[in-house]
Amino acid sequence: MKMHEIRELIRLVDESAIEEFELENDGTKVLIKKAISGSKETTVTPEVLETPSAPAPQPPITNSAHMEAPVEQPVKNTQETTKDDVDSDAGLHKIVSPMVGTFYKSPSPDSDPYTNTGDQVEEKTVVCIVEAMKLMNEIEAEVRGEIVKILVEDGQLVEYGQPLFLVKAD
Repeated sequence: MKMHEIRELIRLVDESAIEEFELENDGTKVLIKKAISGSKETTVTPEVLETPSAPAPQPPITNSAHMEAPVEQPVKNTQETTKDDVDSDAGLHKIVSPMVGTFYKSPSPDSDPYTNTGDQVEEKTVVCIVEAMKLMNEIEAEVRGEIVKILVEDGQLVEYGQPLFLVKAD
């Protein structure tokens, strides 16, 4: 099951009177529980059934009340680049936002950032969170290498496909 399909399910459940939704499909089990009035947590838990061809399990995506409200900042137009930017970015892998949301570099305001410039990352290393529809989505590096540049600020609104990090791939 793809992330955009899961996001669509979350949106549909959120807009309906359904409080809990469970789906099993091709060895993947998705459980969506809507927050009950007074509660501040919504959890989406994809689980893998014991099937040889099943995809790898995903960690729960949780809405946490400890995140501060983002300060509204204009979204920078990533299309406007100078010749120096293009030359310096050549050969670097871009980690892009898979959705529209708010970028957070740490799991909570008082925590250390997931990554800093110069850090080594693996394919499954979580590099940031993008909050969308009050769900905290962990973004993985999907490439092995060194973080060369962080392109967005903490709390900044990001667009689908917007580059977040530049990585010098190994």
